[in-house]
Amino acid sequence: MNIQTNPLLDFSDLPRFDAFTPECVTPAIDTLLAECRDVVARLEAPMDQVTWKDFVEPLEQATEKLGRAWGVVGHLNAVVDTPELRAAYNENQPKVTEFWTALGQNLALFEKYKALKADAGYAALTPQRRKIIDNALRDFHLGGADLSDDKKVRFAAIQERQAELSTRFSENVLDATNDYELIVDDEARLAGLPDDARQAARASAEKAGKTGFRFTLHFPSYFPVLQYADDRALRETIYRANATKASELGAKPEWDNTAIIIEKLKLRHEEALLLGYRNYAEVSLVPKMAETPQHVIAFLEDLALKARPYAAKDLEEVRQFARDELGLASVEAWDLAYASEKLREKRYAFSEQEVKQYFPEHKVVDGLFRLVEKLFTVKIAPDAAPVWHKDVKFFRIERDGKLIGQFYLDLYARSGKRGGAWMNDARGRRLLDERVQTPVAYLTCNFTEPAVVNGVAKPALFTHDEVNTLFHEFGHGLHHMLTMVDELGVSGIAGVEWDAVELPSQFMENFCWQWDVLQQMSAHAETGQPLPRALFDKMTAAKNFQSGLQMLRQVEFSLFDMHLHFDYDPYGGDSVQSVLDAVRAKFSVMTPPPFNRFQNSFGHIFAGGYAAGYYSYKWAEVLSADAYGAFEEASASGDDERLAEAGRRFLEEILSVGGSRPALESFKAFRGREPAIDALLRHSGMSAEPQA
Repeated sequence: MNIQTNPLLDFSDLPRFDAFTPECVTPAIDTLLAECRDVVARLEAPMDQVTWKDFVEPLEQATEKLGRAWGVVGHLNAVVDTPELRAAYNENQPKVTEFWTALGQNLALFEKYKALKADAGYAALTPQRRKIIDNALRDFHLGGADLSDDKKVRFAAIQERQAELSTRFSENVLDATNDYELIVDDEARLAGLPDDARQAARASAEKAGKTGFRFTLHFPSYFPVLQYADDRALRETIYRANATKASELGAKPEWDNTAIIIEKLKLRHEEALLLGYRNYAEVSLVPKMAETPQHVIAFLEDLALKARPYAAKDLEEVRQFARDELGLASVEAWDLAYASEKLREKRYAFSEQEVKQYFPEHKVVDGLFRLVEKLFTVKIAPDAAPVWHKDVKFFRIERDGKLIGQFYLDLYARSGKRGGAWMNDARGRRLLDERVQTPVAYLTCNFTEPAVVNGVAKPALFTHDEVNTLFHEFGHGLHHMLTMVDELGVSGIAGVEWDAVELPSQFMENFCWQWDVLQQMSAHAETGQPLPRALFDKMTAAKNFQSGLQMLRQVEFSLFDMHLHFDYDPYGGDSVQSVLDAVRAKFSVMTPPPFNRFQNSFGHIFAGGYAAGYYSYKWAEVLSADAYGAFEEASASGDDERLAEAGRRFLEEILSVGGSRPALESFKAFRGREPAIDALLRHSGMSAEPQA
């Protein structure tokens, strides 16, 4: 195999998605693993003096190629899943996991990093290189490098099994999502559902060779039913299907994630004990900003206590409204989104559906780009590259005519694509032979695709929540692409503490509430008119509608995650559900029905990188709200120069430095002080006692 015949072995430029087939995977990964092992074997040999150039650079060069190739495979597995690709991924994942685990346990390499640290030349290295060495020493410890040989074998087996279980967890959720369909033949049952949701359901049915209207468990399909359908039984049916997917109550036993969850928790606990920690939460926090699990739990419980009175008020309001206006004696889980939307419409005299008409895709994306260009003095333009699906677009970012980054934009939900939204790196920035390798990002969402009405394609319309999601993921992309650090290990998001990595993403969401920004990124789907000021004012008034319920929900998930990995005994006989029930009993104001199996599709902690780390969203939101306060202060001054200065400093002190220094140092360099929670509470409407 060579780069002419296997696109995964070609690192000269961008991934060759147009030439990719699942048959490429195994020979490419085998080739790259062999190359990596050869380099490692050479570097294990004694050296007269360990230097950055002779040791770190060749190791980084070899492993980066493996990481990039496997990154392409993993990305495609998430966005265009097929039986053939899934088989190739599952065949090679154990080999890749085994290599990285063995690398993290390699005592000879560990000793050489120690030698680099102890060498007199360490002090003369750049701060970025010193940070990489320090991170490597920490990661060798977390990777089991200082374990005895027998414990290393067990540690490696744990890593391989965990990787396998994570993949199976995701596959089960995806298969259960793709498998479900609800066909509605009687259009009268769709009363209340917006026209675009009906059109999408009819198109879905036609695509599947069915008559009527077809609904699935992809978010853009099922959530409008929960939010708008007058038919309560219809809402309950699709709520139950979504709440039980990948569980023992779901469609197929082989997709039940219950046993996987327990096994993962046992393996994580065993891993922690092997490494000398009392629980997995302690392991998770070693490379994070937060100091201890108790510290995180105290932070979350403080937020819960602040949010709970607001959440209780939110719930009582919607219950009262449902009784008085909708004839609902009780508000069940499948009624909450519906009754809340009706209450919002009455109280603020607008609906999300009305707002959605002002956010066609092309206008939103263009408005986002223009904002980024203004804030960070860059230029974003369309670019050309092979892609994995016809709907994917590709762009470049330049400054002063010089390329600094590129990104793929994959916006629509489809069968075979994992749910949710995320940013992933295709390539990191580094200096290579006096040439800068520019960063490349994947930006992935799951919005409703453009509708085709009477043979005419309409532009995709985004809800304001989806606009927020797009800005959020683009914030991650900016963190990756606008870095000016030339060392791969700490450029972009690499090396950034996990509980700070959401800072730029949540920071960008704030601009979705700025009048001058929304004016530039809105145009009514029929009239082309921008968002009216009166409607914006209603949206602003409603911004914190049910913010107490929303914050309490996120805190609930975060506490559940932390307790699972801190003080839950997976061998003790208590169910995972009991942990969630205990958190809800203490803090929640509305408990989901007994059949709800939220945890069985909680991919963040069971198939992603957020185990004992889901709190990061709220932790980073404190940082992002406080950071955005600098822009609020600049805007209030009416001084454009001050606003530009805020953008320049955010770029220089947060985005540009990546993981080259601790996140707290970067925050203080930008804000001039420690972070404070006040801005988050103010943005959430919780800076005063809730009014009865």
